[in-house]
Amino acid sequence: MAFASNSGGGAMSDINVTPLVDVLLVLLIIFMVTMPTQTYPIKLDLPQATTTPPPPPKKAPIKLSIDAAGTVTWNGTIVDMKGLEAQMKDTVAEDPTDTPLLQIESANDTPYDVFAKVLAAAKNADMEKIGFVQN
Repeated sequence: MAFASNSGGGAMSDINVTPLVDVLLVLLIIFMVTMPTQTYPIKLDLPQATTTPPPPPKKAPIKLSIDAAGTVTWNGTIVDMKGLEAQMKDTVAEDPTDTPLLQIESANDTPYDVFAKVLAAAKNADMEKIGFVQN
Protein backbone atom coordinates (compact mmCIF):
# COMPACT_ATOMS: atom_id res chain seq x y z
CA MET A 1 0.00 0.00 0.00
CA ALA A 2 0.98 3.57 -0.56
CA PHE A 3 -0.22 4.83 2.81
CA ALA A 4 2.14 5.30 5.65
CA SER A 5 0.56 4.97 9.01
CA ASN A 6 1.79 6.60 12.12
CA SER A 7 1.23 3.61 14.25
CA GLY A 8 4.52 4.03 15.99
CA GLY A 9 3.05 6.77 18.18
CA GLY A 10 5.81 9.30 17.40
CA ALA A 11 5.34 12.90 16.29
CA MET A 12 4.36 13.58 12.68
CA SER A 13 7.02 15.47 10.78
CA ASP A 14 4.83 16.53 7.79
CA ILE A 15 2.73 19.70 7.82
CA ASN A 16 -0.67 19.58 6.15
CA VAL A 17 -0.87 22.77 4.07
CA THR A 18 -4.18 22.02 2.35
CA PRO A 19 -6.34 23.87 4.92
CA LEU A 20 -3.97 26.85 4.78
CA VAL A 21 -4.21 27.04 0.98
CA ASP A 22 -8.00 26.74 1.16
CA VAL A 23 -8.25 29.64 3.62
CA LEU A 24 -5.88 31.79 1.55
CA LEU A 25 -7.86 31.17 -1.64
CA VAL A 26 -11.13 32.06 0.10
CA LEU A 27 -9.58 35.28 1.44
CA LEU A 28 -8.23 36.12 -2.02
CA ILE A 29 -11.68 35.70 -3.56
CA ILE A 30 -13.29 37.80 -0.81
CA PHE A 31 -10.79 40.64 -1.33
CA MET A 32 -11.23 40.51 -5.10
CA VAL A 33 -15.01 40.74 -4.81
CA THR A 34 -15.10 43.47 -2.19
CA MET A 35 -12.41 45.66 -3.77
CA PRO A 36 -14.00 48.62 -5.55
CA THR A 37 -13.78 48.18 -9.28
CA GLN A 38 -15.15 51.58 -10.21
CA THR A 39 -12.76 54.50 -10.24
CA TYR A 40 -13.95 58.00 -9.49
CA PRO A 41 -12.85 60.51 -12.12
CA ILE A 42 -11.63 63.93 -11.04
CA LYS A 43 -12.03 66.74 -13.51
CA LEU A 44 -8.90 68.86 -13.87
CA ASP A 45 -8.41 71.91 -16.01
CA LEU A 46 -4.84 71.41 -17.12
CA PRO A 47 -2.96 74.17 -18.89
CA GLN A 48 -2.63 73.79 -22.64
CA ALA A 49 0.69 74.11 -24.43
CA THR A 50 1.07 77.26 -26.53
CA THR A 51 3.86 78.75 -28.58
CA THR A 52 3.26 82.31 -27.40
CA PRO A 53 4.64 83.37 -24.03
CA PRO A 54 2.17 84.53 -21.40
CA PRO A 55 1.63 88.28 -21.16
CA PRO A 56 3.56 90.06 -18.43
CA PRO A 57 1.58 90.92 -15.31
CA LYS A 58 -0.16 94.26 -15.45
CA LYS A 59 0.60 95.12 -11.84
CA ALA A 60 3.74 94.60 -9.82
CA PRO A 61 3.36 92.06 -7.01
CA ILE A 62 2.86 93.28 -3.46
CA LYS A 63 5.68 92.20 -1.16
CA LEU A 64 4.36 91.56 2.34
CA SER A 65 6.90 90.38 4.88
CA ILE A 66 6.56 89.29 8.49
CA ASP A 67 9.60 89.18 10.75
CA ALA A 68 10.20 87.12 13.88
CA ALA A 69 8.83 89.87 16.14
CA GLY A 70 5.52 89.88 14.25
CA THR A 71 6.10 93.18 12.43
CA VAL A 72 4.28 93.30 9.09
CA THR A 73 5.64 95.37 6.22
CA TRP A 74 3.78 96.20 2.99
CA ASN A 75 6.28 96.89 0.20
CA GLY A 76 8.82 97.99 2.82
CA THR A 77 6.39 100.15 4.86
CA ILE A 78 5.45 98.97 8.35
CA VAL A 79 1.68 98.55 8.83
CA ASP A 80 -0.50 97.37 11.68
CA MET A 81 -3.22 94.71 11.31
CA LYS A 82 -6.13 97.14 10.96
CA GLY A 83 -4.25 99.21 8.42
CA LEU A 84 -3.21 96.05 6.59
CA GLU A 85 -6.75 94.88 5.94
CA ALA A 86 -7.83 98.38 4.89
CA GLN A 87 -4.89 98.60 2.51
CA MET A 88 -5.75 95.20 1.04
CA LYS A 89 -9.36 96.24 0.53
CA ASP A 90 -8.24 99.47 -1.18
CA THR A 91 -5.97 97.49 -3.51
CA VAL A 92 -8.79 95.11 -4.45
CA ALA A 93 -11.22 98.02 -4.90
CA GLU A 94 -8.92 99.64 -7.50
CA ASP A 95 -9.49 96.79 -9.96
CA PRO A 96 -11.54 93.84 -8.65
CA THR A 97 -11.06 91.84 -11.87
CA ASP A 98 -7.26 91.97 -11.82
CA THR A 99 -5.89 91.98 -8.29
CA PRO A 100 -2.10 91.95 -7.95
CA LEU A 101 -0.21 88.99 -6.57
CA LEU A 102 0.37 89.15 -2.82
CA GLN A 103 3.78 87.64 -2.01
CA ILE A 104 4.01 86.74 1.67
CA GLU A 105 7.48 86.20 3.07
CA SER A 106 7.93 85.26 6.69
CA ALA A 107 10.81 84.38 8.97
CA ASN A 108 11.13 80.80 10.17
CA ASP A 109 10.24 81.78 13.73
CA THR A 110 7.29 84.03 12.89
CA PRO A 111 4.46 83.70 15.44
CA TYR A 112 1.64 81.66 13.97
CA ASP A 113 -1.10 83.98 15.20
CA VAL A 114 0.36 86.92 13.26
CA PHE A 115 0.63 84.79 10.12
CA ALA A 116 -2.95 83.56 10.58
CA LYS A 117 -4.20 87.15 11.02
CA VAL A 118 -2.45 88.20 7.79
CA LEU A 119 -4.07 85.34 5.89
CA ALA A 120 -7.46 86.14 7.43
CA ALA A 121 -7.09 89.79 6.41
CA ALA A 122 -6.24 88.72 2.85
CA LYS A 123 -9.31 86.47 2.75
CA ASN A 124 -11.57 89.19 4.16
CA ALA A 125 -10.25 91.64 1.56
CA ASP A 126 -10.97 89.14 -1.27
CA MET A 127 -7.33 88.88 -2.34
CA GLU A 128 -7.35 85.95 -4.77
CA LYS A 129 -3.71 85.66 -5.79
CA ILE A 130 -1.52 84.79 -2.81
CA GLY A 131 1.96 83.35 -3.02
CA PHE A 132 4.42 82.31 -0.34
CA VAL A 133 8.07 83.24 -0.69
CA GLN A 134 10.72 81.15 0.98
CA ASN A 135 13.68 83.06 2.30
